[in-house]
Amino acid sequence: MGNFLSISKSAANHIRKIMEDGAGKALRIGLKKGGCAGMEYTMEYIDEISDADEIVEIDGAKVVIAPTAQMFLFGTEIDYESGLLESGFKFNNPNVSETCGCGESIKFDVS
Repeated sequence: MGNFLSISKSAANHIRKIMEDGAGKALRIGLKKGGCAGMEYTMEYIDEISDADEIVEIDGAKVVIAPTAQMFLFGTEIDYESGLLESGFKFNNPNVSETCGCGESIKFDVS
């Protein structure tokens, strides 16, 4: 898939560094029910990749998308922001219809 998911240079660098430190062979991104808006992103480093996972590799950073999350993450950009108060991954997802006030959970229009 050509434009399935994009990863910014800073996110790719961060993912690759953590993988080089032995966290796992890839970062798996998924979704779970939770939070005030209904869904939350999940992220975990894994050693085994399933045949159903969508694999995106950019600048040596390998990200896999869980099958249940693939339709919700199409067109998403993953970024990594480093700041004084907070550092972490940011998801710029065009499919999100609503976010909660704290930015931790999201809602999709599924029609």
